[in-house]
Amino acid sequence: MMSSRPIQAIINREAMRHNVSIIQKLSGKSKVFGVVKADGYGHGLSRIYPALAQLDGLAVIEMDAAAYLREQDPCRPILLLEGVFSLKELRHAADLKLDLVVHNIEQITLLEKCGLAHSFHVFLKINTGMNRLGIAVDQTIQCYEALCRLPAVERVTAMTHYAEADTARGVDWQNEKLLEALGPLSIPVSSSNSAALIRFGTDKESWIRPGIVLYGASPITDVPASSLGLRPVMTLTSKIIGVQELNTGDRVGYGGTFTAGRNMKVGIVAGGYGDGYPRSTPNGSPVMVDGIRVSTVGRVSMDTFAVDLTDVPAAGIGSSVVLWGEGLPVEEVAQQAGTIGYELLTRVTARVPFVCSD
Repeated sequence: MMSSRPIQAIINREAMRHNVSIIQKLSGKSKVFGVVKADGYGHGLSRIYPALAQLDGLAVIEMDAAAYLREQDPCRPILLLEGVFSLKELRHAADLKLDLVVHNIEQITLLEKCGLAHSFHVFLKINTGMNRLGIAVDQTIQCYEALCRLPAVERVTAMTHYAEADTARGVDWQNEKLLEALGPLSIPVSSSNSAALIRFGTDKESWIRPGIVLYGASPITDVPASSLGLRPVMTLTSKIIGVQELNTGDRVGYGGTFTAGRNMKVGIVAGGYGDGYPRSTPNGSPVMVDGIRVSTVGRVSMDTFAVDLTDVPAAGIGSSVVLWGEGLPVEEVAQQAGTIGYELLTRVTARVPFVCSD
């Protein structure tokens, strides 16, 4: 039985279709892998799939997600962003006709040993400064030539991942390393993530890999999503389920971290860290009540948190609340909580009902 507790996450597929159109305008002649890992950034892969039809390909990390996508579409490119980790997985990837990232020598060895008739489109990931995954710059040509000799490899695209596309340092320093890595090779390239796409364009890339902008959030601190024409796909909503009248000096919540500096009216929201609303959210963080911005007061608990309703006299039990989404960007809430929008979107918990709208 579904709970009647008022918190819910509304997934707006029309907003996602709109965001896809924005990405297509920015991508120029580059093809687009929409990044839908982590269950579509917490939105639910099956929920958002109907809104992804105009993308050239989709990119995931999880094999079960790749299998789901292939079941929906027998032909569209599906990229495994971390590649495979065993011969068994490699054979499964061949059955699903997936594209593969190769980011270490061991994965090349798997391709040598597999004995598969299927030929993969391989994205050779090069470490140009992220220092996370990827082969070394001075190993690139050797690895490329090794891949080209393998019957299991149909073609190779060079790939790297930008570490600071959202900062003043930008991407040029990594592009220089990529050029050094490729040397005389003239092969397709895939580099741009959401931040690079917004700030620098695609610059003749074969494939780009936007993620967070698909979901209507900005990857850049001082660039609001709305200024890019993006619309939030997830709106986390709830209602006021209690009201308290405080006197000057009264405290609110666990630990008494907020003390009323005046007589005030406080509303209790059905939502807390048990739902994915972060406990680290400080006093004064924004929330929308009946379309009006108010501030949190006191510590977020597992099931509830409090907001100041003093200047919203008409608000009371049953008033609508937006924790993030339409009218309140998730990245703004995340910044207050000392994190990023990506984390909030992917941490909405299983007890929150999801509702889709088109």
